[in-house]
Amino acid sequence: MKKVIIIGASGSLARFVVDAIKALDETRLTLFVRNRRRLHQGAEQGTTVIEGDAMDYHSVRQAIGGQDIVYVNLAGDLETMGSNIVKAMQDTHVERIIAISSIGIYQTPLRPVLTPYRKLADIVENSGLTYTILRPDWFTSDDEIDYALTQKGEPESGNAISRKSIAAFVAKIVENPDLHQNENLGISKP
Repeated sequence: MKKVIIIGASGSLARFVVDAIKALDETRLTLFVRNRRRLHQGAEQGTTVIEGDAMDYHSVRQAIGGQDIVYVNLAGDLETMGSNIVKAMQDTHVERIIAISSIGIYQTPLRPVLTPYRKLADIVENSGLTYTILRPDWFTSDDEIDYALTQKGEPESGNAISRKSIAAFVAKIVENPDLHQNENLGISKP
C-alpha cells in the first residue's frame, strides 16, 4: 500500500489530482488542507483529511510522517512552506516529492509573480530528496489528457494545459515513483 499526501488539496488543480490518485490501486490518500470545507464534493470519501497550515512546521511534520510520496500544490509564501515541507520530509525520512511550480520561472528578468514558484523549485532541487518538479503552463478545464514535457534548460513550448492532463501525469508518477526522478519538467499541451 502506497501512502500519498497532497499538501494543498483544496486547490483547483488538486481536486483533479485527488480524483486521479483515488482511482489508483493500492494507494492510501491523505489530504492536507487549512479548511476541510473547501474540499470539493466527494474528496473526503476514502481518504484521510488533516486540517493544518503548511506555514506551521510541526503540523506539516506530523502529517508527512509515515507517508511514501508528498505532492505539493500550494500558492502564497512558497519559500516558507517549501522549507517546512522539505525539512519535515528529511526529519521523517520521506524521500519522494512531486511539486507544482510554474512555467516561466527561469526567464530573465523573472516576473515578480513567479518569484515564489522559483524559490520553491530551488528549495526542492537542493533538498537531497528524490523530486519531480512540474512547471505547468496556464490551466484549462478542458476534458482531455494531452501533454508534452520539456526538460529544465530546454525552451518551454506548447499551450495552456488541462488540469486533467496534469493530474494524469502526477498519478502516473505516483503509480511508478521511479519515473522522472530528479527531473524539473515543463508540462503543457503540445
